[in-house]
Amino acid sequence: MSNPFEDADGSYLALVNDEGQYSLWPAFIEVPAGWRIAHEKAARQVCVDFIEAQWTDMRPKSLIDATARESATDAPAGASGA
Repeated sequence: MSNPFEDADGSYLALVNDEGQYSLWPAFIEVPAGWRIAHEKAARQVCVDFIEAQWTDMRPKSLIDATARESATDAPAGASGA
């Protein structure tokens, strides 16, 4: 049996979770809990291109949010950020 995640001729989905992490997923396999479809069934390369365009920051959303909160707290008093 070949690896269904590497089938160049297969149909795939692009999935995303609550942390903003993406996954290429074979269309015939049930979407796992905690993930939702971000791009409907398409050719493998279409889904890979979609994921590469969307997932530009590999950090989980919770880390991005925590870093932003920390940066805001560390900002000098009276700084407008503009």
